[in-house]
Amino acid sequence: MSGTDRVRKAVIPAAGLGTRFLPATKSQPKEMLPVVDKPSIQYVVEEAVRAGLTDILVITGRGKRAIEDHFDRNFELEFYLEQKGKHDLLKEVQETSDLGNIHFIRQRDPLGLGHAVSAAREHVGDEPFAVLLGDDIMVDDSQLLISMLDLHQRYGRSVLALKEVGPDRISSYGCVEPEAVDGELVTVRSIVEKPQREEAPSNLAVMGRYVFTPEIFDALDRIKPGAGGELQLTDAIQLLLDSQTVYGRTFEHGRFDIGQKLDFLYANVELALDRPDLGPEFSAFLVDLMHRRGLI
Repeated sequence: MSGTDRVRKAVIPAAGLGTRFLPATKSQPKEMLPVVDKPSIQYVVEEAVRAGLTDILVITGRGKRAIEDHFDRNFELEFYLEQKGKHDLLKEVQETSDLGNIHFIRQRDPLGLGHAVSAAREHVGDEPFAVLLGDDIMVDDSQLLISMLDLHQRYGRSVLALKEVGPDRISSYGCVEPEAVDGELVTVRSIVEKPQREEAPSNLAVMGRYVFTPEIFDALDRIKPGAGGELQLTDAIQLLLDSQTVYGRTFEHGRFDIGQKLDFLYANVELALDRPDLGPEFSAFLVDLMHRRGLI
């Protein structure tokens, strides 16, 4: 199959409790934790928009109202910034609420990623769509997502983002059995959720970016609770493999799991160093710090 319709919609699951960042996430969503000066979920929305996906559905849960407020207008703040002549900040605030056509729906019960994606069925309808996890950010100018959308356009099939991880980390991810096609493209022969290292079919882990055909919803309807008593998206992908090819697009760099403390710190440092207004002074501070700690 080729020449399929372009993907127009993105789904961003953002209903997780963020327990790894307690107590910071006791009263605020983990997706709102700032990376430098912008909440992590804004990076995800901007990635989708750069890739041409301006119809965005965010799946939230209880205690996540701050995400909706962040992408809404704030007339009092805008008026204050206008009156104070802070026009650069005013522009940034207004751009946040104008990124795209953003919708919100709640996942009423925390039943896993598969359940969260299934909640998007009515919004997505009978169209292909992208899924971007709300606490994974990609610092690559949307190149990975764009390439995945192009692959879907070419083959008319679902596409998963895949990255090599060490054997000590594979049990934290969905893992695929791949078959090489060409360069960074593979077909997925099978997929399993969080395998033990000795049972993993490869070292390729699924990494927070998906492009799905609408048939994934039928597969989600058929799965049973799996690991952790949750409805696993991985199990639905395995069912999808019974009826159609699923592709994998491998990549190496640019991904940060903001739900992990070390990755959160890495992202803040790397993105701060890339900023012309922060990078030079921050870089000098890091070099001085390394000297003072006797590390260089």
